[in-house]
Amino acid sequence: MDSNKAKHLVFGFLGFLDQQITSSELDAAAKESLEVAAQCLQSAYGLNLQDQNACAPYPLPGPLEDIFAAGLKELNSQKMPRLTTADKEMAEKLKNEGNELLRQEKVLEAISSYTKAIAIDGRNAVYYSNRAAAHSKMGDHQKCIGDCLKALELDPNYSKAYGRKGLAHTALGQHREAKECFRKALELDPANDGYRENLHLAEQSLKEQSSTFSSPAGGVPNFGGLDLSQLLNNPALMSMATSMMANPHVQSMMANMVSTASGAQSPMEPAAMSNLLQAGQQLAQEMQASNPELVEQLRAQMRDQNSPPDDHHKTINED
Repeated sequence: MDSNKAKHLVFGFLGFLDQQITSSELDAAAKESLEVAAQCLQSAYGLNLQDQNACAPYPLPGPLEDIFAAGLKELNSQKMPRLTTADKEMAEKLKNEGNELLRQEKVLEAISSYTKAIAIDGRNAVYYSNRAAAHSKMGDHQKCIGDCLKALELDPNYSKAYGRKGLAHTALGQHREAKECFRKALELDPANDGYRENLHLAEQSLKEQSSTFSSPAGGVPNFGGLDLSQLLNNPALMSMATSMMANPHVQSMMANMVSTASGAQSPMEPAAMSNLLQAGQQLAQEMQASNPELVEQLRAQMRDQNSPPDDHHKTINED
């Protein structure tokens, strides 16, 4: 490759790395690794992103990821046969049939119609996005995400695909990914109040997730809303604990758990984590055998504390 072309490509990649380094989605270690990679590339190719004059010979029409997506779209279109007017009309007819079936809650039939439309015209991002909506109704959120990714590959500025992908991540408890999807959808469609509200809900969920295992200052840790101080003041629980700790078998298990936890590296090695979980499961079995009624009460309390709130996320209609 010509050296100027190589520098042009590396300049675009350095811009992408710089964007990733300033992103809130990566941790400090990952950002440090990217900074080292960027420094190595700048040193190898004699580039400096901070020197505007030196970078002037390497203009780009947009962010590297958009250029990459456009290139993939062009490559995919070259692989597909040319569509006739009749083909396009048939694909649209099948899409509209799918929309009507989806409104009638005939989800499997809707998926079939969208799939037939895609078989005729695989270049249309709307068909993938609408099928993603149908997959979401079926609770198949991974397939929904897959179709959204395909739609975005065909049309990187398709806000509805980002919105649907965000809802799927939300359903899977992946609030960080959901937040990024809603942020991008709102960026593309700033007037959409649904995206704005869903972004706010995703941010709230992330805050709640981070505080799930927080400890009040000077207090007992709060595990998912479970009040441990209340449990420790429960006479029946303390009586069961005292009885169990007098059991040599339980004493052996507890010693094993402490030994495993203290001997593990940070983060905990897989083998150590496995041993710790196994010891914990054995301890739970001992508790169940010792006092099943009390264990059921604890389970009920945890279900009450951790029951999911109503889903107030705004849905996204098909095109």
